[in-house]
Amino acid sequence: MRRKENSTLVSLLRHKEASLALMIILLMAVITMANVSFLTYGNINDILRSYSVHGIVAMGMLLVIITSGIDVSVGSMAAAVTVIVGRLLVASGGNILFALFVGCISGIVLGLVNGFFIAKLRIPAIVVTLGTLNIFRGAELYVTGGSWITGLPEGFIEFGKYKFLGIPVQTLVWLVVGVMTYLILNYTKTGRGVYAIGGNIDAAKRVGYHPDRIQLFVWGYLGLTVGIASVMHTSIVRHVDPNAFSSFELIVIAACVLGGANIFGGEGSVLGTFLGVFILAVIENGLIMARVSSYGHQVFVGVAILVAVSIDVLKAKRQEQEYAVIEVCMDTKRFNVGGGEQ
Repeated sequence: MRRKENSTLVSLLRHKEASLALMIILLMAVITMANVSFLTYGNINDILRSYSVHGIVAMGMLLVIITSGIDVSVGSMAAAVTVIVGRLLVASGGNILFALFVGCISGIVLGLVNGFFIAKLRIPAIVVTLGTLNIFRGAELYVTGGSWITGLPEGFIEFGKYKFLGIPVQTLVWLVVGVMTYLILNYTKTGRGVYAIGGNIDAAKRVGYHPDRIQLFVWGYLGLTVGIASVMHTSIVRHVDPNAFSSFELIVIAACVLGGANIFGGEGSVLGTFLGVFILAVIENGLIMARVSSYGHQVFVGVAILVAVSIDVLKAKRQEQEYAVIEVCMDTKRFNVGGGEQ
């Protein structure tokens, strides 16, 4: 009986989400022993609220990584969208619905710019997004001169303070985007196509998927999440800082790969990505409570990306070796059968 329980536990921990959840529990226990104020309702609420912006964009980045793409321009894109939204809010005195409309449209357009070069012109995603990173960043700094945008409408500022059942509105929006992403990936043909072209694009074409259309959708969806996240970020800080998204894309990518998204495509889950974001948030909060420099968190993010990608590489090599062994066995079997017939 005990052996059966042990085997069940081992099989459970083989799932990325379960091992991440266990890691989070252990981390929270260690940090709480060092500082009892960590595990309080208010602090956990603050952690989720402050990382909701990363979490929203991570949902869009998840789709991109599953298709074996990557976007290093999301920080610059988010900064550009906040500038557009901030300028129009101050000029028009608009409300949250106006801000979301402008943010979503702006984000989708910028995301589709990346998508066009990647899906239609077949330029590698890393090359395209490195280019647009500089274009978006340079444009928003040129427009603002690097200065903050203040004087946002009072109604918009009040929205940023809103809580439902004690949960900040930004966290709720993150959960809504997460559910929407889960439904797309698991209950739509487009979602199945995302996994298909990430796993084997030639096979996906043979069964009727259109990689160009799916990639355009994926990059547009990432832009949508950037637009929503930009509005949520502005509602938290209550002003627009053109320099606010430094290293933003690294944290988002790290959260996805920590959560089990394979950088080579074909794998990834919404739950894993959520846990990846949360574990980074817990570590940063713990470092702050331990009065460790924020640079320490940047070091951890870099190490996390290297470790996660290294695991993906080793996993891919092991699968290739297994496939090679299977092919050799099948060839040997066919040879023996052919020889027997002779």
